[in-house]
Amino acid sequence: MARERNVGVFDGFIYRGGGPMLAWLLHRISGIGIVVFVGLHILANAFNGQIGSAINTVFMSWVFQLLVFFCVIFHAINGLRIIILDLWPALLEHQREAIWIEWGFFLPIYAIAAIVIISKGLAG
Repeated sequence: MARERNVGVFDGFIYRGGGPMLAWLLHRISGIGIVVFVGLHILANAFNGQIGSAINTVFMSWVFQLLVFFCVIFHAINGLRIIILDLWPALLEHQREAIWIEWGFFLPIYAIAAIVIISKGLAG
């Protein structure tokens, strides 16, 4: 018989802090962002009229491009960390250090991409 717990429905959604939960949350959010981007891309190609051009206008926005690059780069690097930890389970005890290494790779790559996107976006 299962233990009875006095836990509310939304207690599981409360952020408890720490790198692993933040990485988990950002991985899910970036995955949803990639799905939204691909879905919008399909819609833009399906509708060639005003709807398609409106969606393409959103795509050309440098703010949207920053969000897409964040989602893709973070999702890819975090996915590599997850794959490495799955292939070598002995490394799971060093998960927090792996997350710091992940951020060490992510931040310079994203900073370079952000500088290029912003400079091209502000240049016109």
